[in-house]
Amino acid sequence: MYRILVQLITVFVKCIQTIHKSKEDLILENLALRQQLLIYQTKKTKPKLTNLDRTFWIALKQSWNKWVDSLVIVKPETVIDWQKRRFKMHWTKISTKNKKPGRRRIKKEVRDLIFQMAGENRWGAPRIYSELLMRGYSDVSEATVSRYLKKYRSLHPDKKKQQSWMTFLKNHRDLISAMDFFIVPTINFNILFVFFIIDHHRRTIRHFNITNQPCALWVIQQLRNAFPFDQAPKYLIMDRDSIFSSHVKGFLERQLGAEPKVTSYRSPWQNGVAERLVKSIRNELLNHVVVFNEDHLRRLMREYVGYYNKDRCHLSLNRDSPMGRKVDSKHSKNAKVKSEPILGGLHHKYIWRKAA
Repeated sequence: MYRILVQLITVFVKCIQTIHKSKEDLILENLALRQQLLIYQTKKTKPKLTNLDRTFWIALKQSWNKWVDSLVIVKPETVIDWQKRRFKMHWTKISTKNKKPGRRRIKKEVRDLIFQMAGENRWGAPRIYSELLMRGYSDVSEATVSRYLKKYRSLHPDKKKQQSWMTFLKNHRDLISAMDFFIVPTINFNILFVFFIIDHHRRTIRHFNITNQPCALWVIQQLRNAFPFDQAPKYLIMDRDSIFSSHVKGFLERQLGAEPKVTSYRSPWQNGVAERLVKSIRNELLNHVVVFNEDHLRRLMREYVGYYNKDRCHLSLNRDSPMGRKVDSKHSKNAKVKSEPILGGLHHKYIWRKAA
């Protein structure tokens, strides 16, 4: 539209120059001044020029040599800049028509696959690029993979070169034990602390004890009792409790030859096996009893630990117990399944008995 307007104004000016050769300067100057005056009259403040105003002066510049003498609202350089800007916009519009600026993005499924490989492995761009080629994605360059890999690592700085915690646990579960405390309130409003150690491999409760005043020296003695005769695991997971001080860690390393693994701040999931045991004890025992004192809790815990290790089936162990159970099929026609109560009937174990 602006190009047509420029052409019309140009033709109009040429006609004036042809018809009124002797008065052309006066007529054009008057036209230019009136146009500028109209701008000032219609706007009280400093006028903001529209595209139509700019187009007028561009057309006048192209057809009248003395246009500069009548220009007062802007500098002549501004009009020239308008023309340059229009020229740039014109060709930008042509070059970007039906096109998106920049390099074409790779498919979403390829981006997701790059992020997945980066998150699940410790690979660099060459390795991921090679794997993409093996999957038939030949339209992706290694430089593109590297660019997306940098983006992923900027969003996940903790996964840059580290082995994930879950990978470590899976690869070393037969060498790992975990220890922790949980508290139990009594009927007279005292607090008892239950300390326990559980193996990761078979979920066996290795040791437990109870105290009302836990300290580092007491924990060290529990470790001695739990791991006699060089039976300590290679790794022992613990949280950031102040009780597990440098004295406890030093004892583990120097006396037991075990490497302490401290969980991250506010990351109980890193000690998930121990946390799950605490939940089981509460759901299956403590939520159903009132604890009177330390001796009462010790008796309850001793019976529960025996049931947990020998009889309780675990989904994570393919429905077996931590210490292993043999399948006991019916051995005679007149045998019947009998139940034996555990913890006063909170739980039961079932065995084959000959019918009376």
